[in-house]
Amino acid sequence: MATLTIRQLDDDVYDRLKRRAVANDRSVEAEVRQILGQSTFDIESWVAELRALHAQTLARDGLQADSVALIRAIRDEE
Repeated sequence: MATLTIRQLDDDVYDRLKRRAVANDRSVEAEVRQILGQSTFDIESWVAELRALHAQTLARDGLQADSVALIRAIRDEE
């Protein structure tokens, strides 16, 4: 894993990070890792994975009925 050093970090920023870390029951370092991980999330890869999962589900189960129509049918039977 890589190491990152941040120089000249404003004291107010560090204080806010520290408060956020305490609120999330993490160290400041763990909090910064979490923030960086979330802010660099690769949405395109995630969408590609979802599309692949959708294609696998369609191949396995076929096209499923519209849930709205099923819910209305169940409701109308009652």
